Amino acid sequence: MCEANAFLRIPGKEDELFLEMVDRVVPRDDGLLLEDIFGKRKIIRAKIVELALVDHKIILEKEPQ
Repeated sequence: MCEANAFLRIPGKEDELFLEMVDRVVPRDDGLLLEDIFGKRKIIRAKIVELALVDHKIILEKEPQ
């Protein structure tokens, strides 16, 4: 499968799982829309810090409010 897991990077801590089996990442005015293979959606005000495609990881970092 080609899905990736999205993690939230928190300085000084281990990356925290945000959403598993992400199929789509869509930039929006209010943040990033992530959708998994089952259609579950989450929106987060964050930027993409890293895409580790071989490892199937999306690393996000929250943006200031």
